[in-house]
Amino acid sequence: MAIYHTYEAKKFNLPALEGISAKSVEEHLGLYAGYVKNFNAISGAIEELVKDAEKNAHAISELIRRRSFEFGGMRLHEKYFTQWEGRPTALNANGPLARALAKDCGSVETALTVVRQTGMMRGPGWSILYFDKEADAFLVGFTGEQHQGHFVTLPIILALDVWEHAFILDYGAQGKGKYIDAFFKNLNWDVMEKRFAEVQ
Repeated sequence: MAIYHTYEAKKFNLPALEGISAKSVEEHLGLYAGYVKNFNAISGAIEELVKDAEKNAHAISELIRRRSFEFGGMRLHEKYFTQWEGRPTALNANGPLARALAKDCGSVETALTVVRQTGMMRGPGWSILYFDKEADAFLVGFTGEQHQGHFVTLPIILALDVWEHAFILDYGAQGKGKYIDAFFKNLNWDVMEKRFAEVQ
């Protein structure tokens, strides 16, 4: 049934990353694949349970809640890994994204500082740069779990994973700041510029 659509884990064209080990990336990709697998498994379970929806109402409701968590983890990681595909490139200082960030936030550096500061908040989650076309404005948000805390309907321009699994292998439990530095150092800004262009 289409409403219980299943997905396949994507492959990413990732170069060797500076400051983020191949082992860390490998384990992180395995976690991403787990989100895809779990989403599909939950979808299949719901499809069976709804055949007797009255009897299975409680189980269905809990699985539906969990399903959005797995989907959010899947999609956010796809945003995350895609940002490193190809090779690191600088943000075009004269391009539409840089100009829009400077106009709305004062400077590109100010906007990215907010992304970094949000990522440094206590606790695991994601620091996300969104764009609101209706307001012609950028927003930075934090989602502790993949399916909660989002600015609903706003497209994601940049997604920074700050769950411990993203950095603990390379930097230890206290190394989030060093990991965030490495995250930004490896970005292919062509990806974010394309995302921004697609929502204009």
